[in-house]
Amino acid sequence: MSSCPSFVIRGGKPLRGRVTPAGNKNAALPMVAAALLTDEEVVFENAPDIGDVRNMAALAAEIGADVSWNRAACELRIRARDLKGSELPRKLCAEIRASILFAAPLLARLGRAEMAPPGGDVIGRRRLDSHFCGLQALGAEIDSNGIYRFAAPQGLSGCDIFLPEAGVTATEQLVMAAVLAKGRTVLRNAASEPHVSDLCLLLTKMGAKIYGIGSNVLIIDGVEKLGGARHRIVADHTEAGSFLALAAATGGEVTVTDAPPEQHAMAARAFHRLGINLEFADGGATVRADQPRVVTPDWGGGIPVIDDGPWPHFPSDQMSVMIVLATQVSGTVLFFEKMYESRMYFVDRLIAMGANAVICDPHRVVVNGPARLHGIELSSPDIRAGMALVSAALCAKDQSIIRNVNQIDRGYERIEQKLAALGADIERV
Repeated sequence: MSSCPSFVIRGGKPLRGRVTPAGNKNAALPMVAAALLTDEEVVFENAPDIGDVRNMAALAAEIGADVSWNRAACELRIRARDLKGSELPRKLCAEIRASILFAAPLLARLGRAEMAPPGGDVIGRRRLDSHFCGLQALGAEIDSNGIYRFAAPQGLSGCDIFLPEAGVTATEQLVMAAVLAKGRTVLRNAASEPHVSDLCLLLTKMGAKIYGIGSNVLIIDGVEKLGGARHRIVADHTEAGSFLALAAATGGEVTVTDAPPEQHAMAARAFHRLGINLEFADGGATVRADQPRVVTPDWGGGIPVIDDGPWPHFPSDQMSVMIVLATQVSGTVLFFEKMYESRMYFVDRLIAMGANAVICDPHRVVVNGPARLHGIELSSPDIRAGMALVSAALCAKDQSIIRNVNQIDRGYERIEQKLAALGADIERV
């Protein structure tokens, strides 16, 4: 297989069938780091075999953790009995933003950590201030001169922290730092996404004392030691939402299993705005083929707005596929991306495919549908935009070629196989 594979997609076929989302990428990444908080084995069930998780596991192995995969069983085992160093390799750090999450476990176990600035998707400025300020409040010393160096020679101590923004990775970082800190930590304005809650549930299985899970105020009483655990990673609600959007965009009918309504409430509202109704039953969600497919205007006939925000608002990671869906329904809608100023740039590629869309500024796009998209050759810029381009290609007339699909592989497990099972004409070359 080529090191830079592509997808060849011949569009125009409605997706039909059932599909199960993989384990949540954004839960698995901090959990790999959390496994370093103990010298006992941590076992993850429903572990997604995707690029970002493989890179996190490789980072753990580089500093001495024993890592083993049973990919057939979707099981990942990590035991960090003897960590051999506190310095993460620069090359792997550059591959993934979540590499910053090793700071707290290494501070707890070794009293120090050293790493290059993290990489990841280029979707706008992604500040690390909340990580640094929070760790400093807990007692860490931080130096940055092209390399981030963390030290806690006296250990960490609990305190009251207010996050300036409800950042997911910052919340995860500070929770991991607090579970082995001395005394109580109160974390206010914490992120409450399902993957943050799932990390907290793993840590409680390991012996942590965390209260308020699922809320925006977390109270953590530090303990002296954490142990091993077995934990099933929650299903990826972003992948589930992607399949529902792809089904709706192609005029198909798909049931996504393991998609509980409480994880898709705001997404269901956004779908409804686009004339698509989701049905929830038996823990799953279904898009039917017979849908109105007409944008619901605001009261008084105004153009509706679909905007994102921290949980429980509509998630930013689902914005890109919803924009593609809007090109395939009748009416006009404004999308307002509040969190990342570069996420909307992929819409240029949709316009090249025939979409009726206007990029107002880095945060807002107006889409008028329906549009007949045509095949094109393009490149995936990041994980979520890449999935959106796959969706557009599935809707388009004739053949599309999507290059740089390694970006998509970072967040979606065996995506072409799952789509082919639903009837898509897609090939990896």
